[in-house]
Amino acid sequence: MAQWIALSKTQHAKHSYLPRQGYTFAVNQTVAPVLLAELPKLIPHYALGFIKQETGYQAVALLSLDGQNNLYLHSDGRWLGSYVPASLRGYPFTLANTEEGQKALCVDQAHLSEEQGEPLFDEEGNLAPTVQRTVEFLNQCEQNRELTRQAANALAEAGAIEPWPLKLERGEGQEPISVNGLFRVDEKALNALEGEAYAQLRGGPMALAHAQMFSMSQLSQLSERAKFHAQHATQEVPENLDSVLDGGDDDELTFDFDS
Repeated sequence: MAQWIALSKTQHAKHSYLPRQGYTFAVNQTVAPVLLAELPKLIPHYALGFIKQETGYQAVALLSLDGQNNLYLHSDGRWLGSYVPASLRGYPFTLANTEEGQKALCVDQAHLSEEQGEPLFDEEGNLAPTVQRTVEFLNQCEQNRELTRQAANALAEAGAIEPWPLKLERGEGQEPISVNGLFRVDEKALNALEGEAYAQLRGGPMALAHAQMFSMSQLSQLSERAKFHAQHATQEVPENLDSVLDGGDDDELTFDFDS
């Protein structure tokens, strides 16, 4: 689990950081937060849903089934898919809230070094160019995350989100897998909205609702990925598992934050 350290010009001027090598840090993640801006890239490859948090509902991509490791991850850290959710690509950096209500740039302590790696700051005390680009990426994510949160909560306030008692079949002779703690769009409630209530969901909320409903066709991919990992546990897994499971993706619509 990441131990986040707030970066300081005075304390870390001579420090370096170890760049991310793959996505091993996400091995135990069962979901990944997602953003409105990346929905076109997510829908072909992920089943989307919602989880409930203190601030309301958060849109997420399902990465595994209960009790299993991340099914989109190779044992060597490669991401087995055509698109990596933006929430994973800023690592080993993140933005965290300070007591003053500001955002502080933090790095995972495991990637902070005094001896090797890439510089955090230049000789003038400014963020190194690669770190600055990451900050810009994280700021873009943060802005869109708030819009996504507002869209999810608007759906909830309209009564269009419901618990999702998800069960996935695993084949003959095996008990289905139950996935707990998820929510989905209540399509009947959404379609029953009239007048002003429906109009208030135009834009982000409706885009999020439709994306979540359309993405449910990808649920079978989770089961297929689980079977594929089990069958190829001792074999080399192709880098783009999407190409094996669904024929690949030629979608040119990109949500192209720098990796």
